[in-house]
Amino acid sequence: MAEDQLSATFAALADPTRRAILARLADGEATVTELAEPFEMSLPAISKHLKVLERAGLISRGREAQWRPCRLEAHQLVPATDWLDGYRRLWESKFDALDDHLRQIQGKGESS
Repeated sequence: MAEDQLSATFAALADPTRRAILARLADGEATVTELAEPFEMSLPAISKHLKVLERAGLISRGREAQWRPCRLEAHQLVPATDWLDGYRRLWESKFDALDDHLRQIQGKGESS
């Protein structure tokens, strides 16, 4: 189940429009119309992007009178961040080992 959520999160993040929408929502709630403003696409197209984000759990929609503000559910990004963090640690350890190796090589070159 967690893997399915991770797949849904990464699928939602794969699109630059959806990433831009999430970036906008990081500043606070917004309506569909407000979210659509920077894009040259129809409201139904924006709504499709919002549905993908909502299915992935990355946004939620409230209800205030006739408004349906969208809000970022940032905590849903934690599993993806944790998954990526494991690879970050792996690459950092490889780069640290490479740094050590290069220092050893440079040290041998200076003592010759």
